[in-house]
Amino acid sequence: MSGMSATADAATWVGELDRLAPLRDLRVGPGFHAARLLVTVGGTPQGQVTVPLRSGRATIADLEAALIALGSPERVAPAPVATDPVTVVIATRNRPESLARCLRAVLASDHPALSVVVVDNDPEDERTQNVVAATGSPRVRYVREPRRGASVGRNRGLAEARTDLVAFTDDDTEVDPAWASRLCGAFTADPELACVSGPVLAARLGSPEERAADVALAWNKGFTARRFSMEQPPDDSPIFPFAPGLFGIGANLAVRAAAARSVGGFDEAMGPGTPTHGGEDCEFLVRMILAGHVLGYAPGAYLWHHHRPDQEALRRQLEGYAVGLGSFLAKVALSPQGRAVALRRLPAALARLRHIADREAGAGDAMPSDSDQTRTRGLLVGPRAYLRSRRAVRRAGGAVPPLIGRALPSVVPNHRGPVPDGPGPLGAVRAPQQGPGTSATRYEPGAACPGTTRPAERHRRADSDPAVPA
Repeated sequence: MSGMSATADAATWVGELDRLAPLRDLRVGPGFHAARLLVTVGGTPQGQVTVPLRSGRATIADLEAALIALGSPERVAPAPVATDPVTVVIATRNRPESLARCLRAVLASDHPALSVVVVDNDPEDERTQNVVAATGSPRVRYVREPRRGASVGRNRGLAEARTDLVAFTDDDTEVDPAWASRLCGAFTADPELACVSGPVLAARLGSPEERAADVALAWNKGFTARRFSMEQPPDDSPIFPFAPGLFGIGANLAVRAAAARSVGGFDEAMGPGTPTHGGEDCEFLVRMILAGHVLGYAPGAYLWHHHRPDQEALRRQLEGYAVGLGSFLAKVALSPQGRAVALRRLPAALARLRHIADREAGAGDAMPSDSDQTRTRGLLVGPRAYLRSRRAVRRAGGAVPPLIGRALPSVVPNHRGPVPDGPGPLGAVRAPQQGPGTSATRYEPGAACPGTTRPAERHRRADSDPAVPA
C-alpha cells in the first residue's frame, strides 16, 4: 500500500482514480495534506498511491508522477464478472446509521440477481427493522435473531439463503458497485473455489485514529489474485494454514453455501457479541482450508471500511482482536491434529507475533500508549474466554464445529436448513418458514432500488459523507 507510513500523521483524503479517464487536477478540502487514491483500470484495481496536496490540490503532473510506480495500465487484466444469483448477509446489532449507509452501497450494485438478508442480532429496539423497511426494496429481507453474536448472525443468514453463493459484509462497510459481480466472477473463473475474499480499504483517513487503525490492522491484502489450498501452500507464509488474516476477513467474504454448511458454519463461541470478541473469521477460513477446500483472493472485489474514529474505540477494537487471536490459538491447541501441525510452526508463529507488534508500534502517536500490554493481556485472556463461551454455546445447542473433525451435518445446529427451492424473480421470493423465537419479514411496499453503474467522475470519494480532517 503505497505511502501508508508517509501519511500516518497527515489528514488524508480517500478516493479513486481510473487510468482510462482523462487526468485532471484533484481539488479537495484545504484541511487535507495528502490523498490516497485507489488506482483502477476500467474499474479493476491496479494499486494505491499517495499524493501530497498543497492547499488541497494535486496537479496533473503530481498524479502522473505517482502513477509511474504502478507501471503500465496495459498489464492489468479485467476482473472476471458473473451474474449468478447471490445473497448478501449483513449481521448487525443496534447500529442503524451504519447499516443504512451499508445498504445504500449494496443496493447500488450492478449485479442483477442480488438479494440481501439483514440479520438483527438480539436487538434492543426496532431501529434496524425500520432501516430495512425504509429501503423500500423487495430485495432486502429482515430477519430477527434472538441470540447475540456475529457468528450466530452469519449462520442464520447462511441458513436463510436460497442461493448457491452467499456473500458476507459488515454494517460499517461500503461495497463497490461491482463488488458482488466480481465475487461471483471469481467463482465462475475458478470452479474449484469454495470461498473468496477481497480487499478491505480505509474509507476515511481524516483522524489520527483512523490512520493508526489502517496501519495497525493491515486489512488490505494487496491487488494480486491468489489461491490457497493444502495441496499448494503459499511460499510467503511459514505458518500456513494457521495464518490470521492471510486469507482475508469476514467483512469481505463469499462462500459456496454448501461448502460453508459442510464444515459447520461459523463457530458461535467466537466473534463480536461473545466473550472472545473476535477470531471467528480467521478460524472459519482455516477450518475451510483444513477441510480440503480451496480459497481465493479477488482483488477486484473491494470494499471500503469505516475505521474507528477515536482512541477509546480503537483501543477496544485492538483488545478485542487480541482476545480473538488468543481464542483462535486456544481452539488450535484443543485440537489434537491441529496442535500437532501447529507445533511445527511455532517459531514462525512467534516471529509473526513480533511482526504484528512492530507494525502496531509504527502506526503513529494515535495508537493507545499501552497497546503492547493490551495485546499481551488479550492473548492471555483469549483461551479462558473461548472455553467459557464454548460451554455456553453448547448448552444453548449452538454451533461449535471442530477445527479438524468428522463429516459435519449440512444444517448448522440451531438454524433451520436452506429453503429447498431456489429463488424466483426478484420481488417474488417465497417468505421463509418461521421457527420458534424467530421472525422474518419481507418488505415490498415499492419498487426495487435500481442497480447503478460506476459513477462517471474520475475522482470519487469512498464515503458518502464529507470527511472532516483532524
